[in-house]
Amino acid sequence: MTKTLRRVGDGRVVCGRCVAAETFWMRFRGLMGRASLPQDEGMVFRGAGSIHMFFMRFAIDAVFCDRELQVVKVVRGLKPWRLAAARGASVVIELAAGAADGVEPGDRLALD
Repeated sequence: MTKTLRRVGDGRVVCGRCVAAETFWMRFRGLMGRASLPQDEGMVFRGAGSIHMFFMRFAIDAVFCDRELQVVKVVRGLKPWRLAAARGASVVIELAAGAADGVEPGDRLALD
């Protein structure tokens, strides 16, 4: 199911087509195998405080949030074959590199 990710407060669209990785296979595959990620697409992983970039072909922005989608940490330009994690995060949002510009720790996000 595709949703829009917005920053609460100003309503700025962070990701126009955000897919929730709800099944085991969606979580397992993630963005692997893709050559790129359009600027308006992303994936949401609930129940995750860390990600890996193994077998990826391009860099992404990773936004780590708590359960209420309050931003805990933003990793910009995370390159293939790297790891990233954030203490207190339980949701990770993977976005195209540069899509998280303007998103900062403390921001609250909403999926609708």
